[in-house]
Amino acid sequence: MKEIKAYIHNHRIADVIHALKESGQCNANAGTGCRNLSVIPVQSLLKAVDAKEQHYSIDWAEAVINESKLELICEDGQVDELVDIIGGAARTGQAEAGGFV
Repeated sequence: MKEIKAYIHNHRIADVIHALKESGQCNANAGTGCRNLSVIPVQSLLKAVDAKEQHYSIDWAEAVINESKLELICEDGQVDELVDIIGGAARTGQAEAGGFV
């Protein structure tokens, strides 16, 4: 079993979830494949896609954006395909966005 975590711009998260479901790799009813799919709201210091997305955080004393943190558990053999699906659906077009670790 492996855990995948991805930080995704809020305007891309619905497309990512849709792509995962359409792939057939994440089917909660099947009992196999990826499971425990969670989306958690977070704030990050990433560069905003546009100025409307960024705001100043009093708590952090920094400019931040609201994002979604996607987490899921999957079988070892699914990791590469799921990472490709997430990366493709989450792509914003920014050169510095979309890195994987």
